[in-house]
Amino acid sequence: MPPNRARLAILFFVTAMPMGLWSVPLANVFTAYGKGHLVPWVLATTAVAAFISPLFVGALADQRMAPTRLMRWLALLTSVSMSFTCLSLYWQLSDALVLCCAQVQALVQTPVWSIASSIVFSQLQDPKRQFGPLRAFATFGWMCGCWIISFILSGDASLKSGFTSAALWAVVGGLTKLLPDVTPADDGAHRTWWQILGLDALSLLKHRDHRIVFITAALYCIPLAAFYPYTALQLKDHGVKNVAAVMSLAQSTEILTMVFLAGLLARFRLKWVFMSGIAICVVRYSLNATDSFPWIVVGTTLHGFAFTLYFITTQIYLEERIDPRWRVRAQALLALLMSGVGNLLGYLGGGWWYLASQAEGHADWKHFWWGETALTAVVCLFFALAYRGRKAAV
Repeated sequence: MPPNRARLAILFFVTAMPMGLWSVPLANVFTAYGKGHLVPWVLATTAVAAFISPLFVGALADQRMAPTRLMRWLALLTSVSMSFTCLSLYWQLSDALVLCCAQVQALVQTPVWSIASSIVFSQLQDPKRQFGPLRAFATFGWMCGCWIISFILSGDASLKSGFTSAALWAVVGGLTKLLPDVTPADDGAHRTWWQILGLDALSLLKHRDHRIVFITAALYCIPLAAFYPYTALQLKDHGVKNVAAVMSLAQSTEILTMVFLAGLLARFRLKWVFMSGIAICVVRYSLNATDSFPWIVVGTTLHGFAFTLYFITTQIYLEERIDPRWRVRAQALLALLMSGVGNLLGYLGGGWWYLASQAEGHADWKHFWWGETALTAVVCLFFALAYRGRKAAV
């Protein structure tokens, strides 16, 4: 691997590791510290942040500040704010203060991934062929984060996960010093307030195919938001101790799919690649609905296919079909619709649905997952009917 490509792979690996360290055990950590009732609201802070920071930060990276420098500051601020979130739990502060800390953390962390992706894309000659294998390093980083928590720190319900994640975010900030400097692609022009806030990215929705891809990403995230918090709780109900390690199986198929993604994109229409990801999610959730441990593991393993075939393909689609001057803003708009619209509805709706699926004080997992399965099937049908693609448009 060329030296520059190796640095990009390390960037993805190290950026994803602290995300896996904290995101996967989050529900169990908050429950262990008596704040389990806050889980849907803590998850929703990322959705609220997605409405505020990605487009603004994306416009800044496209037009004013070098993306590598911007990412450095965001990573360091994420390290500090995550430490405060963990301390608020440790000190048993009020619910309002815990949510305040989580919201600040979400505001600075949410734009990081779209900026990291845009930095990588800016260095690639052939994104369709090169991005998948590089993105696989991020998935492996996430897996390593899960293994560290379960096997090394034994912290599946401990603040060790949060403090370790905070330390790694500081490492990410330092790593940006080694990255090639990326000049803003659209600098120098006078900007209106609409452009400064990044809201001009909404013009991308005028194109029918772009609009359907973006809208489907938001809709798909609604049921997808249930996967990490509620699969973790379901596995815990089955007596699994190393929950994060079991859930890392999802990333094993993610890596496999990314390695072969270029071949799939060369052989099949984009529509069928997109649709196959959503359809696999329907199968995955129906397996969770059996509430049988072996089938839950199989369903968890299928997550990699369900995620990669839609969302990584979407990132490649945006890179290939949208003007490079809009690179970061396009990825930021995707983050807004996924993490903002989709996850906000998914986390809050999932929390309501989880409470509605209680029976005698315990979760009725069959009832819960069949609801999520039906919702995913509706999203799949919407995309099948609405997306045309280049061949259909000719």
